[in-house]
Formats: sequence, structure tokens, C-alpha cells
Amino acid sequence: MPVPLYQAKAEFFRMLGHPVRIRVLELLQAGPTPVRDLLADIDIEPSNLSQQLAQLRRSGLVTATREGSTVVYALAGADVAELLRTARRILTEMIQDQGVLLAELRAAD
Repeated sequence: MPVPLYQAKAEFFRMLGHPVRIRVLELLQAGPTPVRDLLADIDIEPSNLSQQLAQLRRSGLVTATREGSTVVYALAGADVAELLRTARRILTEMIQDQGVLLAELRAAD
């Protein structure tokens, strides 16, 4: 029996629900990046990064290629970068709305 679309979407967003995975996707927006550079930018153990990269690879959001002894990761497509930009816009709007509310609350004191 096929998975309902709403369930597939929930699983997709659940997969994105880890800060390290989001950070990796943000870093990969600049272009293909070797694992050693990702490790330098993200303060986690190599084994933890490896697990998170494997999750992203299995989900199809990133690709991995080997260049000699170096593994280089890249976003699987432009849609991934667009998703991150959209999330940033939504968060910006949410924070602005909260700022307006905060200002109103302060003005009421």
C-alpha cells in the first residue's frame, strides 16, 4: 500500500529536523564541499557528521563523489537551496511579527 502524501511530507520534514543536517545543507549552498571542510565548519565528531551525511544522502538531498581519498558532498539540486531560502523568509516573517507584538507589549507597560 503506498504511503499517503501527507505522511511522506511529514517524514521528509522529520528528516530535516536535525540542526547538523540543516547546517550541512546551508554550507553546501556555496558549492561542492569536501568532508574535511564540513568538519572544520561544524563542531561535531567525524562519526556524527558521517551519520548525518548518510541520512542526507539516503534521502536524496545531497550527492557524494570521491576525488582520490576525499569525499565531496553537494546539494542534489537547486530545489534544496530554494527550500532553505524559503524557510529563511518564513522565519524572518515570523520573527518580525514577534517583534511587532513585543513592541506592542512594551508600549502597553
